[in-house]
Amino acid sequence: MKILVSALEASSNLHLNELRKHLDGVEFVGIYEFEDTQGIYTPKDFSVMGFVDVVKKLFFIRSVFKEMLELAMQADVVLLLDSSSFHIPLAKAIKKRNPSKRIIYYILPQVWAWKPWRIATIKRVFDELYGILPFEIGLYGGKAEYIGHPLLDELVLQKTAVQKEGSIVFMPGSRQGEIARIFPIMCEVAKAMPNEKKVLVIPPFFDSKDLDDFYGENIKHFELSFDSNKALYEAKFAFICSGTATLQSTIIGTPFVLCYKAKKIDEWIVRHLIKIDYIGLANILATSFMDEALHLELIQQDCEAPKLLQAYREMDAKEFFTKAQKIKQYLKSGSSANLAQRILAPQGSLKE
Repeated sequence: MKILVSALEASSNLHLNELRKHLDGVEFVGIYEFEDTQGIYTPKDFSVMGFVDVVKKLFFIRSVFKEMLELAMQADVVLLLDSSSFHIPLAKAIKKRNPSKRIIYYILPQVWAWKPWRIATIKRVFDELYGILPFEIGLYGGKAEYIGHPLLDELVLQKTAVQKEGSIVFMPGSRQGEIARIFPIMCEVAKAMPNEKKVLVIPPFFDSKDLDDFYGENIKHFELSFDSNKALYEAKFAFICSGTATLQSTIIGTPFVLCYKAKKIDEWIVRHLIKIDYIGLANILATSFMDEALHLELIQQDCEAPKLLQAYREMDAKEFFTKAQKIKQYLKSGSSANLAQRILAPQGSLKE
């Protein structure tokens, strides 16, 4: 079986790596990066943050779109992960070229936050929809299926009790713009903790780069880790900029505060177009079934050192851990083996 895969985000690529373990003998083509091989492009080629950055890369994206459309015609199955702005038009183009081509969408777009009108299109152009958030499935009127969350497969290290001792982890993001805005604030926080072990988590694909260009001379005040799972497991608290890392820390069992600063234009667009009360995935999950948030979010002008330090000092680790366990129970299981089973089975035959 040949599968065209498209994992534009680093987090999607991690989930694809886990899925691959359950797909022996399958040939992958497309956009991905594994330890032993990679596709025609990798998530690094699409590392942009915000609407302005996307506009700057439009010519490249159009070129990739055409290549992926041609590759789809040679594949038995098309598997698209997240990144709806690229993947929905791609699925439409594939179906126009070959209506019988089997297209699977894994990690559904956040239509519950914005662009709910996309639901009808998604239901029409994708043959199978597999979600990783339980609350989003009902939006698709029986077309989508919840198959678990990939982080429950990937995070082997998970705490069984509240951890009172350990390091303080700092995760200022994986994109240069994020780091430039958030890391200086985290440095202020670190300097106010002279007696704590401070660990800076570096994205794995930064390993071969000159870190001083990204973090500056203040990097010397931190121990460095390229393994976020291990770093969070050994920590008693974390400062996390956003993204999948908030749910990662939740599943591991390490309390944290979300701290984020966006560009002014991105902030304006988000405030006017996206209708959600929280930006952290862990909080979005928590409020979907518990009606209360899991952690504090300090965003834009509230993302400042004094407030971050206050959040650290006032965190109730026991309360956090109790809520975190409820979120894990809500997610039920991992998704990788379940998805592999459905990919290898005849189209739709395993859907309940």
